[in-house]
Amino acid sequence: MSWKPGDSAVDTATMLRVNQAGEYGATRIYAGQLAVMGDRSPAARAIAGMAAQEERHRRRFDAMIVERGVRPTLLQPLWNVAGFALGAVTAAIGPEAAMACTAAIETEIDRHYQEQLDTLEDRDPELAGAIRDFQAEEVEHRDAALAAGAERAPAYPVMFHAIRLGCRAAIALSKRI
Repeated sequence: MSWKPGDSAVDTATMLRVNQAGEYGATRIYAGQLAVMGDRSPAARAIAGMAAQEERHRRRFDAMIVERGVRPTLLQPLWNVAGFALGAVTAAIGPEAAMACTAAIETEIDRHYQEQLDTLEDRDPELAGAIRDFQAEEVEHRDAALAAGAERAPAYPVMFHAIRLGCRAAIALSKRI
């Protein structure tokens, strides 16, 4: 289920719930990667910078959820474990695989955020502004991951598409649960 302009069944509370879950998941993925990689390599330093931005995104969506009385997803414990595991596994494969994970996720999140922006129009300027700002940083993460060798990861096309599919599933589930 994607957001389409004019879809009255989609509300900003659902968008906020999904976005907070996604940013939380991103912080857990990077935590898993850094737990395996440490903090000394160039890839780990790049990931630590991205992780700090994702943490800022999560904190902003956390605040908006509280301010607006939105129920967070009930799947957060699952995203905690799944995100950390995805990060740890991709980092264990190697730095290029960790970057492939970022490239896949940020490609999907760019698409997801753009769908939301197309739907929001002028309905919620505060939420649209946050999404627009965060989307720009997610695109920077994707581009940095590609520049750092994401496409050299073992089985890159398979990994890239599998992770994007997992992202779409997490989005769909977080909308409902």
